[in-house]
Amino acid sequence: MKSWRIVMASDHAGLALKLHLRGVLEKQDHQVVDVGTHTEASCDYPDFAAEAGRRLAAGEFERGIFVCGTGVGISISANKIPGLRAVTATSELVVELSRKHNDANVLCLGGRILGETLAEALVRRFLETDFDGGRHALRLEKIRRLEGGCRI
Repeated sequence: MKSWRIVMASDHAGLALKLHLRGVLEKQDHQVVDVGTHTEASCDYPDFAAEAGRRLAAGEFERGIFVCGTGVGISISANKIPGLRAVTATSELVVELSRKHNDANVLCLGGRILGETLAEALVRRFLETDFDGGRHALRLEKIRRLEGGCRI
C-alpha cells in the first residue's frame, strides 16, 4: 500500500479512537500529524477540524482522518472548508463509494459509535480506494463552483 501524508484531528470524544488509529497508521509507515486534541478535557471539534482542514486544503497532506463522538459534527465542520470533501462513515461500502464517486479526502469517524476493528477496516478502505474520475469529475467541478459561491 502507498504511504500517505495524513493529518488527524479529534475532540475529547474521539481521542481514544484517534490515538489507536494513529498508532496503526504509523506502524504502516504513513506520515501522520496529529493536530489535537491531546487531552480528554472537553473541547470543541470545529477548532480541530479547522486546523487540520486548512492544512489539508493547503496541500500539506493528502488525506485527513477526523474523529468526534459520532463523526457527524467534525464532518459538518470540515465540509465548510473549500477543497475538503468529508464523509462520515460506518460501513466499508460508504467509504468505498465516497472515494470512487466523491473523491472524499477526509474520513470522519465516531469514537462513541465504532469499535477499533471496524474503524481500522474503514481507514484501510479509505486509503486503498481510488477515485473513478469520469462523470464523477464533472460533479466535483460543480461542488468546487458551489464552494466559490457560484451557481450551478
